[in-house]
Amino acid sequence: MNRATPQAGPAVAVFTQLLSSTRRGARLARLLTVAELLSWEVPHDLAERVELVVAELAANAVLHGHVPGRCFRLALTHDRAAGRLVVEVTDARGESKLRPPAPDAGPDVGTEAEPLRTGGRGLTLVAALADRWECVPHPPGGKTVRAELATSAPRTSRTGQDDDETR
Repeated sequence: MNRATPQAGPAVAVFTQLLSSTRRGARLARLLTVAELLSWEVPHDLAERVELVVAELAANAVLHGHVPGRCFRLALTHDRAAGRLVVEVTDARGESKLRPPAPDAGPDVGTEAEPLRTGGRGLTLVAALADRWECVPHPPGGKTVRAELATSAPRTSRTGQDDDETR
């Protein structure tokens, strides 16, 4: 019986794109990410988390990292062997220092009006969705926000064996 041998794709897939620092550019970053993740056959749960992280980081790059006449860069790196996907969004405004949200900061921290805010929760969302994130300088005058997301652990049945082993 002749059977086609499955061909594994590259161990590391990379996508990078320069985008305009506009709302349209931020939206395009999310759409391009979804298309790229589909072509890489990334697991659905990971793809959903990556899509939200890209949307937040691209929106931040447009709203807070915008320098007239300068673009922002989206880079995605999927290391299949390591089970890791890295999102990097680089903007031109390096003087903005990002701080991780306080670990116990909930929506009701601070004043009573705080839960009614329409913004300011993006990095809290990134911190919740990503396994790790950081902000690093990008010479000569920008910054890169990098988020690392791992694929979820394989599901196990009640007996503790992998689902594939029980078939």
